[in-house]
Amino acid sequence: MSYKIVVLAKQVPDTQNITVEAMKEDGTVNRSALPAILNPEDLNALEMALDVKEKYGGHVTVLTMGPPPAAEVARQCLMRGADDAALICDRRAAVADTLATAYTLSCAISTIGKFDLLFAGRQAIDGDTAQVGPQLAGKLDIPQITYVEEIRKIDGRTIEARRNIEGGYEVVQAQLPVLLTVVDTANEPRPAAAKLMMQYKKARTPSEVSRAAGEEDAPKEIERLKKRGLLIKEWSIDDIGADEKQCGHVGSPTKVMKIESVVLTAGEFKNIEPTHEGLSGLIRELVDDHVLG
Repeated sequence: MSYKIVVLAKQVPDTQNITVEAMKEDGTVNRSALPAILNPEDLNALEMALDVKEKYGGHVTVLTMGPPPAAEVARQCLMRGADDAALICDRRAAVADTLATAYTLSCAISTIGKFDLLFAGRQAIDGDTAQVGPQLAGKLDIPQITYVEEIRKIDGRTIEARRNIEGGYEVVQAQLPVLLTVVDTANEPRPAAAKLMMQYKKARTPSEVSRAAGEEDAPKEIERLKKRGLLIKEWSIDDIGADEKQCGHVGSPTKVMKIESVVLTAGEFKNIEPTHEGLSGLIRELVDDHVLG
């Protein structure tokens, strides 16, 4: 049995390289001040999807949302083995909270059509909310399995997965279609394949083609890329039938009311000599303070 698989992937600012310009005054991330990367746990989700494709057969579509440069996320996924990709690119969808994001994604997935498995990373490193996946499952009215570490088996329309929980794990079953959010301990994401890198480095969205080739030559180039399987779909919120009032900043019920810069300062400390006497004194103090014993 072959499965139709959708993977959500997001371009995020690299939070390992935070600078003082990383946040705007309104509490949103200043993405231009940080290098952009593919969200790490989305790579784990993609790897799990590709594994299902290889074991059971299937077709993997990657869906991402963001400004025009987010097309690079689609290319990276295609270079790892995804079959096709789509980018939701519309200013009206920008600065969305998790609820507005889930709504927009649900409209795009409905545009893709019927699917069996929907994979997403547990959370994105630019927000760390872990809310979009569960909210999206609610919008689509499908079951969800969160914090997935392993797919034990897929038998027809039933999936069995192991999910990570605090202090252990649990094995659950669900009927397809189902949404799964994947944790970073699930697998080791594969690198881009050299052959696919050569093939998909020329993959482009229609707007990228228009900027490079010009409006007059763009239609011919877009058709050429489409025939070669190198055209990345590009959708506005109109293309996916989304209600503008439920998208982006306008459709986001949560707002950042206040941000604070946390400054860590050194507190009182005591130097302990690395000697028998020094360590013995430290242990006595810890016992006296009831930290030990």
